[in-house]
Amino acid sequence: MLELSIRYLHFMGILVLVSMLVVEHLLLKGELLAEELRRLARVDAIYGISALVVLATGLTMWLLVGKPAGFYTANPVFHAKVTLFILLALLSIYPTIFLTRHRRSASASVSVPRLIPVLLRIELFGIIVIPLLAVLMARGVGLG
Repeated sequence: MLELSIRYLHFMGILVLVSMLVVEHLLLKGELLAEELRRLARVDAIYGISALVVLATGLTMWLLVGKPAGFYTANPVFHAKVTLFILLALLSIYPTIFLTRHRRSASASVSVPRLIPVLLRIELFGIIVIPLLAVLMARGVGLG
């Protein structure tokens, strides 16, 4: 029952993470008003929390429940998946810093750097690739 609960929480974390990333991308525009910045900062915070849930449950499945850790550790597809997740986390740092820094801005509006929507689009693309890697990994691709 513990494994099922961890897996369920992992999937729910993934759904929230993807949802918040899409919402963040849809709400983002070139100029943001103070209230829009606060809203985006809240969405980004939920995104960050969900990423931590995905990470924690993923580590739990790798090391404590389910298949033996060696099944994952020996698989290069698993390493590609984890590496992509880490890269996406690193890409999300700059948008998070920007939103956190400007969420309490006294300005009527704040201009959003062009790099931020680009980073979000790269994250969205990477999020699409991770489930493919997960399916391949679960089927044992990369072990033989």
